[in-house]
Amino acid sequence: MTDKKKVMVELWKKPSVKTVISGFPGFGLVSTIATGFLVDHLQCEQIGKYWFEEGTPTIAIHACRLVDPVGIYYNKKYDVVLVHSITPVVGQEWKAADIILDVARQVKAQEIITTEGVGSQDMEETRGYFYTSNPDHRKKFEKIGIDCLGEGIIVGVTSAILMKAPQQGFDVCSLFAETHSKLPDSKAAAKIIELLDKYLGLKVDYKPLLKQAQEFESKLHTMMEQASKVKEMKEKKDISYVG
Repeated sequence: MTDKKKVMVELWKKPSVKTVISGFPGFGLVSTIATGFLVDHLQCEQIGKYWFEEGTPTIAIHACRLVDPVGIYYNKKYDVVLVHSITPVVGQEWKAADIILDVARQVKAQEIITTEGVGSQDMEETRGYFYTSNPDHRKKFEKIGIDCLGEGIIVGVTSAILMKAPQQGFDVCSLFAETHSKLPDSKAAAKIIELLDKYLGLKVDYKPLLKQAQEFESKLHTMMEQASKVKEMKEKKDISYVG
């Protein structure tokens, strides 16, 4: 690992941490909901931000505070940095992966954890899985009762990180939760929280978990709908100019 590469994300604080957790929107918005919950629940400190200028400007308001398109948050107690994004990254997956790697490099992280929803036809149960190429991490996951993802096709930011990170000297552990819909899935996000809790020992209080995740999901869903309407209005306006 080297610090000589161009910095993509300006951090106003650079703690040295063990783990960086990635949370970019994907299937079921599982990663965004899970990392958003952790930011609130662990009372993380924001240490940086980023936005994609190529896409539609999107920002959210939560608890009377602005939520940046990509926010970087730090928790000293659990020695983690979370990258929490509310911005769709279709077409920007490689750049999103570079953001994660850049943050990990700046905070001298040893490990990157990706979180992702994977499609499932089983409507009754939400199961969680892991993938890692590190034998020691694999043993730890198996010891705490988490199954390896035996078969699957991974796309998006997680896929880009899995390809790029080893070349830059980072271990990657990927956590997956089954989701049954492309709509925001708080149940799958709760499963990701459970997996992270078992692996990192976060001591998360599970009683308010689903309720808080569902509330966050509702706000996120509303924000996504509003962003979609803005995009439609812009497209109609562009068409009217042409016509």
